[in-house]
Amino acid sequence: MKTILVPFDFSEEAENAFAFAKELATITQAHLKLLHVIEIPTAQNFNTTGEVGLGGDDINNIFVIELVEKRKKQIKAIEEESKDKAYKFSTKLTFGNPYAGISNEVAEIKADLIIMGSKGSSGLEELLIGSNTEKVVRHATCPVITIKGAISPKSIKSIIFASDFTKENEAIIPHLKKLQANVHAQLHLVKINTPNSFESSRESFSKIKSFVDKHKLDDVKVEIYNSDSEEDGIIQYAEDNNIDMIAMATHGRTGFMHLLSGSIAEDVVNHSKRPVWTMKIKK
Repeated sequence: MKTILVPFDFSEEAENAFAFAKELATITQAHLKLLHVIEIPTAQNFNTTGEVGLGGDDINNIFVIELVEKRKKQIKAIEEESKDKAYKFSTKLTFGNPYAGISNEVAEIKADLIIMGSKGSSGLEELLIGSNTEKVVRHATCPVITIKGAISPKSIKSIIFASDFTKENEAIIPHLKKLQANVHAQLHLVKINTPNSFESSRESFSKIKSFVDKHKLDDVKVEIYNSDSEEDGIIQYAEDNNIDMIAMATHGRTGFMHLLSGSIAEDVVNHSKRPVWTMKIKK
């Protein structure tokens, strides 16, 4: 792992994600980059150094100028705190849409991992709007770890990887093995049986065993768990077995198909209190 990107908005969840990322960067000796995106409410002229040319409403202009200066000072303080760390650290302050800013940065620095905070969403907000975190989970070209509460990578001793263990999931396994190696956790390979996707225990165990053998997975525990839905089953299994992290593949569906079928991974990110590692399956 060479580069970890942390989108940072100064929220409690972002602070938790940053703390987690700093520990992981120490373990992996990765370059840790902190990105802060300021959303400008009206049309402004600005450059990447934070110099803003404003027009329009004076009150809005004053607010933006003060916010930019405040954020520059806060980021400078973070840089000072991180200058003697065991890993390379850098920051970037930019302007615009947070999701677009994150996506552009991922492409520019070729990030190997994104670690970001998540408040989660529910109800109508979840259905119609979603969040920047959900969009990143859905579209990112590298793995994403979403963090809600304070947690240390060293405390992660178990990871559930819920899957149907078909061929389309195979591409993410090298990345999952790196995660397991970095945190030294046991991997729980779990097939969630639901009324709509039932599979016999014999068939499931055979499929998972072949998956383990093919990818040379070590320190694994194989389980079948019954539930009303995949999302509920994943979260319930994690709760019942005191699992420290959830790992999943996401299909990255968008538009009409996303509204029809949704995304189990995004639902789990929204509703789980545990950190969730996700990676998009490339089509």
